[in-house]
Amino acid sequence: MEAIQNKVVGPVSEELTLVQAAKRGDDSAFEELVRRYDRNVFRIAQHITQNREDAEDVVQEAFLKAYGNLAQFQEQSKFYTWLVRIAVNEALMKLRRRKPERTVSLDEDIKTEDDSLPREIADWSPNPEQQYTQAELREILSKTIQGLPPGFRTVFVLRDVEGLSTEETAAALELSVPAVKSRLLRARLQLRERLGRYFQRRENGKSSDKNADDKTKTKDVSSGDGNQ
Repeated sequence: MEAIQNKVVGPVSEELTLVQAAKRGDDSAFEELVRRYDRNVFRIAQHITQNREDAEDVVQEAFLKAYGNLAQFQEQSKFYTWLVRIAVNEALMKLRRRKPERTVSLDEDIKTEDDSLPREIADWSPNPEQQYTQAELREILSKTIQGLPPGFRTVFVLRDVEGLSTEETAAALELSVPAVKSRLLRARLQLRERLGRYFQRRENGKSSDKNADDKTKTKDVSSGDGNQ
């Protein structure tokens, strides 16, 4: 894990103060770190494993490993970045045990189906924000993210959902910055394409239902005129 610990310059952060206190045996300091990051780690784990129970196990295992290996943390990077790396490894191991044939390693080069970026991106019209509530959009987005390959999904979640910088994402996943940028671009394009298809299907379904209702109404009117 030393490879991800990029040098941090500047004053000692509050996070690092807690880490140093935890190293000295202050369990309350480590408990504060847990309170700060457990929800973030859970979200990341749930996005990767797509299972709540597995995500809860990942959170517990990640913090236990972080606590047990705290002396190995060299304080040259953010503790959160180090913790995320542990959590991602635990989550990917869950996937390997559950679906070994479908798991993509973060250490492997990821390719799209034809080893190229999507040629066409589906049109997003009508504007989804005008058609759906924020809650509906969040649910649709969450389900669509789950359909991304694990390698793309992990990068997308860390960078665009959890808000890590490109450099932090690269450090957490032990990838180069160009590799993160490449995977993030492909993830965004695939996500946009999938969302575009989803919204088109929804709109086509609504149009079909409306046409069916119109035909029914026309038939009812015709029947009514004939009975008079």
